[in-house]
Amino acid sequence: MIEKTLVIVKPDGVMRGLVGEIISRLENKGLKLVAAKFEVVDRAKASNHYAEHQGKPFFNGLLDFITSAPVMLMVVEGNAAIASVRNIVGKTYGVEAVPGSIRGDYGCSKAFNLIHASDSLESAQREIGNFFEPKQIIHYSLPNESWVVAKDD
Repeated sequence: MIEKTLVIVKPDGVMRGLVGEIISRLENKGLKLVAAKFEVVDRAKASNHYAEHQGKPFFNGLLDFITSAPVMLMVVEGNAAIASVRNIVGKTYGVEAVPGSIRGDYGCSKAFNLIHASDSLESAQREIGNFFEPKQIIHYSLPNESWVVAKDD
């Protein structure tokens, strides 16, 4: 099933110069970048993004971190994009993430974990809507898309 998902290279990933590496990993998997922008997230968007954590002791820390420096916001599209991206990203704590995943190769902190990826179709739709207007998402075909989705999928 073709899905769209939100990916955020967080301030620590941007500051470490990992944006290009992360985009390469997504594209090398066969996923398509359909929207992207580089910005400093304002507190209102950050609060909406982390709404499920409101009232938890770490909520303000999340907001402080995500709004502290620029992030790279992206919408990625592809077959089973949500699960594919989450596998590429790896477990939240880099020490527990498998080598070969982004966090497994580059992360060693729970708090500074480089990247966010939507965890479900519902989350992806809500999160994409928080950061992108529909007109900012570009619809196009790659030359190889006819073979990306197998007939038995």
